[in-house]
Amino acid sequence: MHRTNMFKPALLGLLAFVGLAIQPDRAQAEEIIVAGGCFWCVESDFESVPGVREAVSGYTGGTTANPTYKQVGKGGTGHYEAVKIDYDPRKVNLDQLYAMFFRSVDPTDAGGQFCDRGASYRTAIFVTNPAQKTAAEKAKTDAQKTLGQKIVTPILPTLPFYNAEDYHQDYYKGSNRVLTRFGAIKQSDAYKRYREGCGRDARIKALWGDAAPFVHG
Repeated sequence: MHRTNMFKPALLGLLAFVGLAIQPDRAQAEEIIVAGGCFWCVESDFESVPGVREAVSGYTGGTTANPTYKQVGKGGTGHYEAVKIDYDPRKVNLDQLYAMFFRSVDPTDAGGQFCDRGASYRTAIFVTNPAQKTAAEKAKTDAQKTLGQKIVTPILPTLPFYNAEDYHQDYYKGSNRVLTRFGAIKQSDAYKRYREGCGRDARIKALWGDAAPFVHG
């Protein structure tokens, strides 16, 4: 036997260990899917949470494969505007994320969210396993008890999630100029004006007060 062959198993084992060691975060990644009205806003909110790696805007809950924004907005696809939240459970857990979700929307509104009306803007939580279902139901019960009002946000089984078009991703911090009723302005500024004009933060503040995690002032 060649001396070099004696070391191959040990070397391969060491390389495998090193490979795992340099990718510990990815191994810990988990995700949830929620719908909270305008997906730009949900994405913006949750990307500010420590432990959340990424939030992706998309569509889910419907029957049309690979839907477009225009199709979903027009109605008939059954899809919600939704956000897939990729997070590190060592830094933030399901209970915290679902509690923040309920306190970042108006879960008493069955017809949409804020100025955005229609089926695609309804709230929902999509669950993939018993742990998510249990945590979501606990958060819903707690939110209803806190508000003293009926929560209409359903907890639904996960269906295929389709990423929204590229121009919707990270819209809240985009630097491109877009044409609005205020003229051509930077995308991030257009987002701020939309959010304020839609009354999202004002309604959440009125509903949740100091418990609202993403509303300041």
